[in-house]
Amino acid sequence: MEKYNTEKSKALYEECCKYLVDGVSSSFHVAPCEEFPIGMVSGKGARMYDVDGNEYIDYIAGFGPTILGYAPKVLNDAVIDQLGRGVQFSAPTELLCALSKKLTEIIPCAEIVSYQSSGTEANMHAWRVARAATGKMKIVKFEGQYHGWADEQKITIGADSTEQLGARDNISRLFTTAGQRQSTTDDIILAPWNDLETLTKIVEEQKDEIAAILMEPYMCDEGPILGKEGYLEGVRKLCDDNNVLLIFDEVITGFRLSLGGAQEYFGVTPDIGIFGKAIAGGIPLSMIAGKKKYMELVHPSGTFNASPISVAAALAVIGELEKPGTYEKIDALGTKLANAFIECGKKNGIKTYANHHNAIVQFQFGIDRAPEDWRDVLDNVDSDMYDKFYNLCRDYGVRITSMRGRIYLSTAHTEEDIDRTIEVFEHVFPMLKED
Repeated sequence: MEKYNTEKSKALYEECCKYLVDGVSSSFHVAPCEEFPIGMVSGKGARMYDVDGNEYIDYIAGFGPTILGYAPKVLNDAVIDQLGRGVQFSAPTELLCALSKKLTEIIPCAEIVSYQSSGTEANMHAWRVARAATGKMKIVKFEGQYHGWADEQKITIGADSTEQLGARDNISRLFTTAGQRQSTTDDIILAPWNDLETLTKIVEEQKDEIAAILMEPYMCDEGPILGKEGYLEGVRKLCDDNNVLLIFDEVITGFRLSLGGAQEYFGVTPDIGIFGKAIAGGIPLSMIAGKKKYMELVHPSGTFNASPISVAAALAVIGELEKPGTYEKIDALGTKLANAFIECGKKNGIKTYANHHNAIVQFQFGIDRAPEDWRDVLDNVDSDMYDKFYNLCRDYGVRITSMRGRIYLSTAHTEEDIDRTIEVFEHVFPMLKED
């Protein structure tokens, strides 16, 4: 198996750095463990093609949005058709009404919906709704969970050790963005994930001030980490008993775990759900959904909210995901890939853990069990080995996300893609033990 030559990508990155902050348009687009990012030219299906002419099997999926793969005909046709009609009306359309109706039919918490353009904006919107509905200001947020990069949102996301996090009942307030106004997080209460006892104590002591508990129902950003048995149900009851709203941030899990999101997949319904990324297959769109009596208290603004292009794209995506057997196919591919990762670890004497839930797959080194929380990940997961794995996979034509061990499947992935990926895994695993 021949290692890729990526000299043109390196040169492109060096040129971009002259004119673009960090040489990329988002900090997510270059991994801390790589010398330079790969410059891409095109993508089709589950494959991407770089400036050096190399082909990659892609599991980054634009960090989640491209659930139908790259340049799917059904999505392209919908967007092209709308381009001919116009891209910005500042008015309702029949397609907007159709999309909104469809979302209320497929998402359990959705009595009514409201749109934004990004996950950060949708979170800001949902938090405001919760505060308006309860008349209270504080939001409970879990350590390690990411809900956007606005000043109030980006707190205690990155940490190098559990020592940095502090005690479970007195979590450190960590800030990682220059220029962030720390006072804006005064109404954020930090809690440890998967610890119902500590969370109950927090809520019972401050219930008169807490508007909502905010969570990724399947902790993906610093994991992935599943909730323990009964955990989501316990949080739901805790909210009901204390006049606190439950918000599920489904920007990642929405449409990937099931058509109705994690709330359908796990059978626990929040008061408000936040969706983005996969909803429009790569076209910018986000939305929140919830009970009408709460949602109508806040009237959203935004020039690009639910642009006609985004709406057309979302309807096309949902139409594909609704087809019988879609999630079953993805689930089977995820099972095969996760099992192969574990088997590669066993063959090479490397401790590994892998799991998948439909279109989200998890790879981790250093443990052979599911991590319980972020502290467990920081203490026991071998992130250095994963970084090495990331770079080796890149060298031989497989794109995975860096750092976190979370990758994405799409409807475009095939058995052939999985088989080829497994071949690369089998090739690079022995190299992980080399100095």
